[in-house]
Amino acid sequence: MSSAAHTLQRQLKELTRNPVPGFNVELKNDNIFEWSVAIIGMPNTIYDGGYFKATMTFPPEYPFKPPTFRFDREFYHPNVYDDGRLCISILHPPGDDPVSGEKAEERWNPTQSVESVLMSIISLLADPNCSSPANVDAGVSFRNNRALYNSVVKQQVDMSKQDIPLGFKMPTSEKDFMIAAPVEIEEDENFWYESGDDSDFDVDDVDFDDDDEEED
Repeated sequence: MSSAAHTLQRQLKELTRNPVPGFNVELKNDNIFEWSVAIIGMPNTIYDGGYFKATMTFPPEYPFKPPTFRFDREFYHPNVYDDGRLCISILHPPGDDPVSGEKAEERWNPTQSVESVLMSIISLLADPNCSSPANVDAGVSFRNNRALYNSVVKQQVDMSKQDIPLGFKMPTSEKDFMIAAPVEIEEDENFWYESGDDSDFDVDDVDFDDDDEEED
């Protein structure tokens, strides 16, 4: 088992014990490097009733390189590109970026986890970064024509309902929302097997040197 796969299995196991409210997670084709992530719209927000599916893909170098997050359907948001890719600082390569002005502490580092990414996504949905939008039209309408922005989001909420799994109970209150949906995985003791191989290590056991890290 590679160190990246070992780290991802450990993080997935942690998510089964302590799910992040507002997310439904499962592996795609039992591939530990590709996760299907659904964002559940919080009641009393413009995303209420939505079930927005996305794909989170992890590189072989994880956690030293960040995953990518791409919505499966069109998602109207200042920080989402037309092809569905999410633009968020925490998923940008490590180190300072003088072009964007992002500091290293805002960007990816090996101590981040899937949970921290999901929490950052929820925050971004509620409070978009319009200073350098990935979708300029969405950024303009969010600032200057909120009624138009909300109407487009409402259409996409309705479209996303096609992806709600059969038998899945959508939250109808903020209290229900905070009871996170369980991570959907098959119980297999071999899946959770943690070997004692020297190739399996924790991030804390490795010195990370930015100078040795290749830029994307």
